[in-house]
This record gives sequence, structure tokens and C-alpha cells, in this order.
Amino acid sequence: MFSENANRIFDRCVADYHLCDDVDRAAENPFDDPFDRLLYAKCWIDAVQWHLEDIIRDPAIDPVEALAIKRRIDRSNQERTDMVEYIDSFLMERFRETPPRDDARINTETPAWAVDRLSILSLKIWHMRCETERAEVGDDHRAACLSKLDVLLEQRRDLSRSIDELLDDIAAGRKRMKTYKQMKMYNDPALNPVLYGSK
Repeated sequence: MFSENANRIFDRCVADYHLCDDVDRAAENPFDDPFDRLLYAKCWIDAVQWHLEDIIRDPAIDPVEALAIKRRIDRSNQERTDMVEYIDSFLMERFRETPPRDDARINTETPAWAVDRLSILSLKIWHMRCETERAEVGDDHRAACLSKLDVLLEQRRDLSRSIDELLDDIAAGRKRMKTYKQMKMYNDPALNPVLYGSK
């Protein structure tokens, strides 16, 4: 199943990231299959951004450093969006020979945006599991985190099944795959009034 493979890759990526736990470390992608490499690279972007979001919340952070990290997060968000759109392009090519039926419906999100949520879930699960294993916390904290971990694992099962069903529907022509560029405006000097107003 598609989601089983994706979850395996995401879990591997998250584990690999935490071997170095360094936001400046480049990924060493272990996969040969082009699509598997793409999923791993996507999850690495998510892992780095997750930890940048942690760093920027340090109340003692130097404001200049915080601004640099915020700009880095903005760039990462754009890379993440570009990667999701690339995954959708890959999937559209895979289903190119499958014409949708006349009554085919469009899903609320593309497969790759659902896969994006699956990648983020792998990070949430990793970090919540770490919270359940912290030696210095009390029983109440551990119990609360175990309960949250159960919810995250259930969410991953449900989302995985939904992604597999969506891809089955597209392959059978029951759903029509259609993508739109996100058209993020804040990074575009021609569309962000703060940027074009400063010229």
C-alpha cells in the first residue's frame, strides 16, 4: 500500500534526523527509487522546519537571530510547498493514462497535501513518544502524553487509509485529480505590498 511505504520512509527520515539533530545538516537520502527519495526529502524539510520552529520560541533568543530564523522558516515553507506540488505532479503523471469517469468528483485536497500531513504526523508521533519516555517528568505528564500519542497513532491510521482510498479512486477513475499552484504571495516581490512598496 502507498501509505505503508510512505510511513516507513517518513519514520526512517525522522529517526535519521534525530541521529544528528542539527538544522544545518544536509540530508543523506538512503533511497534509490525516485519517488521514495522525493518522500524522504520532503520529510527532511519538515523535520528541519519543526526544529527551527522550536528554536525560534526560545524566550532568550537574540532578536537578530530570531529574524534570521524566521526568514529561514519562510524559505522552508516555500520549499515545502514546491515539494508538495512536485509530488502531485509525479502522481498526476502516474495516473495520466487513467481517464476519470464522467461522474468523477474532485477531492477536497490533492493526494500530496494529504501526504504532507502524514509527514508532519510522523514528527508529532516521534516527539510525543519522546515525551512519554522523559525520565524527569511526573506520571500525570506521561499519562497525558500517552493519551495524545494514542490519538496521533489513530489519526495516522485513518489518514493513511484515506490516502490509499483516494489513490484507489483516482486509479479507478472515480475521483478526478486536479491541482492548483498555491500562489503564495508573501515571498513574491511583485505581489507583497510591503516588498513592492519599498521600491
